[in-house]
Amino acid sequence: MQSGGEVTPAAKRSGAAVLAVEELHDQALESLADSKAEQIVSIDISDKSSIGDHMVIASGRSHRHVGAIADHLLRRLKNIGAGTPRTEGLKNGDWVLIDAGDVIVHIFRPEIREFYGLEKMWSAPDTREVAGHG
Repeated sequence: MQSGGEVTPAAKRSGAAVLAVEELHDQALESLADSKAEQIVSIDISDKSSIGDHMVIASGRSHRHVGAIADHLLRRLKNIGAGTPRTEGLKNGDWVLIDAGDVIVHIFRPEIREFYGLEKMWSAPDTREVAGHG
């Protein structure tokens, strides 16, 4: 969704159209924090791309931790009515991508996150570390 209540194509694809974008974003951030994800960063991409409104990047300490964070987030999104987001990388656990429509979440092991540097790629003025979640 975008401001004014318009449902974007990304929200329609994921089934997240029933949830407001900000609610979906807040739920994702809470889930990551509950799972003890590290260095949680949220980037507003609404003016930079049509793929979504928010990109959230977080780290897990190990393959197992990355997988657990992703599983917890997927369960939470399903429980709040966000449908079944598309995922990539769950089996490997180095980098998991969860596409929940207008909120896209990347969960990395630290060395993989550093190598790809998504924050720098999408970055600067609209990037913020989420207080209390880093």
